[in-house]
Amino acid sequence: MDTLNLHHLRLFRAVATDGTLTGAARWLNLSQSALSTQIKALEASLGHDLFERRGRGLVLTEAGRIALDHAEAIFRTANDLTATLRETRQTRRPLRVGALATLSRNFQMQFVRPLIGRVDVEVVLRSGSQSELLRDLDALALDVVLTNLAPSRDSGSLWLVHQLASQPVSLIGTQFRVGAQPRPLRDLLAEEPLILPAPGTSLRLAFDALAARLQLAPVIAAEADDMAMLRLLAREDAGLAVIPPIVVQDELTTGQLVEAAQIEGMFETFYAITRERRFPNPLLVLLLKS
Repeated sequence: MDTLNLHHLRLFRAVATDGTLTGAARWLNLSQSALSTQIKALEASLGHDLFERRGRGLVLTEAGRIALDHAEAIFRTANDLTATLRETRQTRRPLRVGALATLSRNFQMQFVRPLIGRVDVEVVLRSGSQSELLRDLDALALDVVLTNLAPSRDSGSLWLVHQLASQPVSLIGTQFRVGAQPRPLRDLLAEEPLILPAPGTSLRLAFDALAARLQLAPVIAAEADDMAMLRLLAREDAGLAVIPPIVVQDELTTGQLVEAAQIEGMFETFYAITRERRFPNPLLVLLLKS
C-alpha cells in the first residue's frame, strides 16, 4: 500500500490503548470482528505483526511500539494543524529512559545531556524499582534502564548490560567537619559520624567489609538508600558521607562540600540495560556510543 490508511492507525491506537479488541471495539462502536479485520489489514500493509496475545489481552510487539510512536506523532501534528495554520512544529522522536529511583540525578543528566536542547527529540524520564523498570523494558515501554545494580542474566535473557562508568567513592562533608589539615582515612572513619548507604546496597556491603578489615565500629549518624538524601545530609553537616563524588559534583565545585579522602578499592558502577531489539532506537545508539 503506497498511502498509509489513517483510519487504520486510529483503530490501531485504540486497541493499543485499551489492550483488548473487545474493549476497543465497544469504545469505537464497532464489532470485534470488523475491528480485527482492520487491524490485520494494517499489519499486512506494514509487513509486521503489531500485537501479540498474552492471556486475555494484547500487548504491542516491537514493531507495534514503533508504529504507535509514529501514530501518536502523526495525530499530534494533525491536531497542531487544526489548532493553527500559522504555527509549524517538528515531529519529535521519543526516547524513554527508566532510572532506578535511588540513582544519582547527576549521572542521569550526564547520560541524556547529548540530547538536551534538540528540537527533534523528546526525552521521557521515569524512575522506579529495578523490577518495575525491567518489566517495562521487557514490554518495550522503555528503551533503556539506568541502574547501579547489574541484573542477573541467563542464556535465554533478552537483556543487554552495558557498563557505562565506574566511579570512585569518597568520604565527603563540609569544610568545617573535614578540617583544614588532611587526616588518614582510618582516623576519619574512627572519629567522625558517618552518613552511609542503606544496608543491603552494593556500596554498603563494600563499606561494611572495609570496616571489618580495619576492625572499626564506626558511628553511624544516618542511613539512606537515596543518593539525593545522602547529598542533603552531607550538606546539613550530619556527618561525612560515603558517596561517589559525581553525586555532589556541584557542591564540590562551589566549595559547599569537600572531599576528605577517597576510599581505596570502593567503586560504584553504572549500567545501561537494554533489550535485544530488531529495531533499536537510534537515539539510544547515539548515547551508548558517547
